[in-house]
Formats: sequence, C-alpha cells, structure tokens
Amino acid sequence: MGERSGYYVQQSAGYSAFIPKSLPPVPQIALDQDMLVLLSNADRALARLDGISYILPNADLFVAMFVKKEAVLSSQIEGTQSSLIDVLEFEALTKPIKGVDDVAEVINYVKAMNHGLERLQDLPFSLRLIREIHGVLMAGVRGSDKDPGQFRKSQNWIGPSGALLADATFVPPPPVDVIDAMSDFEKFVHSDSKMPPLVKCALIHYQFETIHPFLDGNGRIGRLLITFYLCWQDILNRPLLYLSYYLKRNRQEYYDLLSKVRDKDAYEEWVDFFLKGILEVSDQAASSAKQIISLQKADTQKIVNSGISSSSAIILLDWLFTAPIVNVSEVAHKLDVTKQTATTLISKLEKIGILKEITGKSRNRYYAYSRYLEILNEGTNPLI
Repeated sequence: MGERSGYYVQQSAGYSAFIPKSLPPVPQIALDQDMLVLLSNADRALARLDGISYILPNADLFVAMFVKKEAVLSSQIEGTQSSLIDVLEFEALTKPIKGVDDVAEVINYVKAMNHGLERLQDLPFSLRLIREIHGVLMAGVRGSDKDPGQFRKSQNWIGPSGALLADATFVPPPPVDVIDAMSDFEKFVHSDSKMPPLVKCALIHYQFETIHPFLDGNGRIGRLLITFYLCWQDILNRPLLYLSYYLKRNRQEYYDLLSKVRDKDAYEEWVDFFLKGILEVSDQAASSAKQIISLQKADTQKIVNSGISSSSAIILLDWLFTAPIVNVSEVAHKLDVTKQTATTLISKLEKIGILKEITGKSRNRYYAYSRYLEILNEGTNPLI
C-alpha cells in the first residue's frame, strides 16, 4: 500500500477495503523539470482550444456534437458498443436498432453533461451537483435500480465481468466511510491551494474513482467531473475537451496507474499520464474544430458557386452541424417550406456532394452530412 495515498483495512467478511487519505498528498506532488514543461505545454494547448471556441461559427452547434462524442467515448470505456454514428442514426431515424440499451446510456451521458453545465451557473462544484448528475446519468438505463443520485450504502468492488467480491481487483472504502471520504473530497475541490489547476484536476479524478461512491456509473461520472471542473474554473469556456478519447486508447494503462497510486504512491506517474492526455486531446480537438471551420467555409462557398441562390440552403447547412442526418419532412419543418421545396433543396445539396443518401430506399430516405461525420467519428469505433 502507499503511505501517501491510503491504506487497506481488513473487513469482517474476509476482504480488505482501501481507505484513501485526504488530498493533497503529503508530501505534495513533486513537479520536476520535465513535468513543469509538460504542464506548461498542456496549459497552452488547452488555452488554444478554448480560444478556438470563441471563433467557431455557431459554437453551440459544434459543442453539442463534441459532447455527444465524449459521451460515446466515455461509455465505450465501460463496455458499451455504440458508435457516434449509431447514436446519431438512433436520434434521426427514431426506430429501434441493435444495441438500443447502449445508445440510451450514451444519450443519458449527454443529458448529464448538459444538466451539470447548466447547474454550474447556479451551484458550485459540489456533492449535491455530483448526486444530481448521477441521477440523470442512470435514469431508466442499466443500473437504474442501484440508487441513482445516492451515495452507496453497501459495498461495491472492481473486477472482471461477473467477479465476486472475493475475486475483486480493487475494493473501495466501506459504505460507512464513503460520506467522510466524499466530504474530504469536496473540501479539497474548494481548497485555496497554489496547486496548478490541471494537477488538481488529475487528483480530483483519481480520488473520485478511488472512493467509487456510487453502486454504478462511477467511471462515467469521474470523467464528467474533469469537464465540469475545467468549466467551473473558467479554464474552458465550452466543453470541447473529450479526454475519454485518450483514456479509451490507453485504457489498460489508465486502470493500471490508478491502481499504482493506491499501492505505490505513484501520484507523479498518474499526473504525468493525465497531463499528456490533456495535451494530446487538446491538440486533437483543436484540429477537429479547425477542420470543421474549414469544412463549413468550403461548403458555404460550394453552395454559392453552384448557383443555389436560396438562403434556405445556408440555413440548412448550419443546421446540419447539429443534426447531420435528416429527412425531407424534417428539413421542410425546419425551414418552414413545402416538402417539394425541401426535396429539391436536398437534391441540390446531394448533387454537389454535401449530403449523401444513406438508406438505399426509394421512400423514407435519410441523408447524412458525411464529411462532417467523418471528422467527428474519428476514434469512436467501439472497443473490441
């Protein structure tokens, strides 16, 4: 066990549960020269990403899709098999598809993200907020019978699928210790320390995952807290950072390092891993945002050059960044035009390569903004 991180306590049932020490660790995180350079680079990358959010045309349209991408990636870490395309097709086609339970969990993640960001306008980053977003995340999906919105009153554990407590790879604090541990957690979040915010964010995520305060959904909530903390601290203006992309690709190292902190006090290794993720994903998100900006400019110009004079075409193009899969009825309703006019407009956008028919049917056809989806879909194929 680690002297800084906590200790294991033998329970009467024969297993040992981990009791984390309060943060910050003592002695505090050692930031050597390499770590300071990494921290500086991560800070700059995050600042560049935040700057892009101010120049995005119709920023809220883009943010909605970035949130969906984060939801897909974070849920995949927990074993769901839905891709971003699956979620968008489910929303657009409004019909049952394979893996509908997985899709529902992703949609709930989006709701939890949006709910939390909205509530941060009125509430501080707090245990009350954490319980609220957990209630939203787990409503009506797998795990909804495990006290959504309430800290656990029974022991949980982490291990292979189907593993019993005796076979657990990690046993979090007993339920009697959860409230005290979460109270200490909240105090650390609000502490007026001189610790760099990104280092503090790394510790917040680690500590939450170690306490594992809910019976289900802890991984997803812990990753949501990264975004909430960065937005709450005004480090990010909008939630454009999807760290789950990095954590998904490095899933085993992610889990191993969380364990290594508990067992070997490897806080510095964990923080190094976390900062590398912030740097990598900030650069990737900025690149995606720039590609989307370029795509919008290019396709707007394509519409103008093609001689499509209707302003409705530009309005539809803007809308496609929120709803990249559409049908004639939806377009007619959105633009307040007849179905014949909507059909003609869709046909023109299909002809110049902006829209692509995806059903192969002669009726009830759907069209996708495929180039936009290609940018967003990077990295969201389900884990095997």
